[in-house]
Amino acid sequence: MADHSPSESDYLGKRQLNKGAAGWVLLAGLGVAYVVSGDFSGWNLGLAQGGWGGLLIAFLLMGLMYTCMVLGLAELSSTLPTAGAGYGFARRALGPLGGFATGMAILIEYSVAPAAIATFIGGYIESLGLFGITNSWPVYLVVYLVFIGIHCVGVGEALKLMFVITAVAVVALGVFVVGMIPHFDIGKLVEIEPTGAFGANGFLPFGVTGVLAALVYGIWFFLAVEGVPLAAEETANPRRDMPRGIVVAISVLLCSGLAVLILAPGGAGALSMSESESPLPDALRAVYGPGSGLAQFVNYAGLAGLVASFFSIIFAYSRQLFALSRAGYLPRWLSLTARRNTPALALIIPGTIGFILATTVRDGGLLIDIAVFGATVSYVLLNLSHIVLRIREPELDRGYWTPGGRVTTSIALVLAVVSVVATFLVDVMAASYTLGVFVLALAYFWFYSRHRVVTSAPEEEFASIAEAESKLK
Repeated sequence: MADHSPSESDYLGKRQLNKGAAGWVLLAGLGVAYVVSGDFSGWNLGLAQGGWGGLLIAFLLMGLMYTCMVLGLAELSSTLPTAGAGYGFARRALGPLGGFATGMAILIEYSVAPAAIATFIGGYIESLGLFGITNSWPVYLVVYLVFIGIHCVGVGEALKLMFVITAVAVVALGVFVVGMIPHFDIGKLVEIEPTGAFGANGFLPFGVTGVLAALVYGIWFFLAVEGVPLAAEETANPRRDMPRGIVVAISVLLCSGLAVLILAPGGAGALSMSESESPLPDALRAVYGPGSGLAQFVNYAGLAGLVASFFSIIFAYSRQLFALSRAGYLPRWLSLTARRNTPALALIIPGTIGFILATTVRDGGLLIDIAVFGATVSYVLLNLSHIVLRIREPELDRGYWTPGGRVTTSIALVLAVVSVVATFLVDVMAASYTLGVFVLALAYFWFYSRHRVVTSAPEEEFASIAEAESKLK
């Protein structure tokens, strides 16, 4: 590929992030923050797709997929620590097209997920009766304006605030667990009547296809934890901190997700939980009464969980867009950074798109389907990247080695492929339209931006060095 670096000497100087702003504790907090909203809302929609048994199996399969993938990402992020993360890993392993495809799939996921979370925030506020709000679009506008504004101030400040908000949400999850344990009834888990679907029974009321459809909502328990490596350029010691932070994050999420999945429907009933817009407070109200102070506390703190994920995924989409733009795959002006080394345009433009989606679609479940499609496509490419780099570059200087090596990420790869198929089972129109957007993005790359790649960008330099070394050998 020809060198298409801009002639101005300060190109990268205008595109610098704040170095050393995060250690492994903040990274672990970032990983939990990305996902913790999935414990408060969204997951319960999977009960209507697969019943409790189907959603449990989906949770276990997706928990396995994410654990295996995260172990692979821990190795990749300690080896190639750039803001491009997934795009950078795939660029090294699969070439420019593979890198761009991965980056765009991640960008679709991270641009749409906050819109889904915004609808859940609106639902929680309506359930509290705050400000007399019955139409949530002003809530969407406020959360986008406030939290994009905070991110524009600086990453260190943003991550520390996010860590505090996440801690409040984790405390609320602990309170919910303690409050629900005395009211657990195993019979309430399987109260949904079996349908006539193939393999349907009391445990799997929607049969085998219900399990596949529930995979999308099993993913929602973990969606976006893979975004931790996007903070690599802003991490004090990525070779040490990245693996530690991301592994701690997935461990916390496995425990919290399983507790919520068992105790919410086990206390309030799977049928009522399948229709709830604020499942944790509603579960507490079902067992303690409508005026429950415990439910009110979890409802308010649940907002903290939703805000934490909304807040942190904004960070993620801005860094992915920043990296793709800095390397010339997307318009270069999108990666310009402000006085405090924050990518302001990369924060504002996807945020505007997300606000429009939340306001016009107003369906959190549909937005989950769109986000999950982008996510699962990226997971296929990320796991493939780990496998390819292990084969092609076994002597690469790695800061961390994935336990099980290629076998581990091969398990995640197979489950990711199954998950892509599952998105079409839940909503074929949503998955098809999203696929159409993805294909248009690939066409943009093929006919335009691949001729304008900035070879001095960090992710491109990694790839160029590898190609040069390969030729020498």
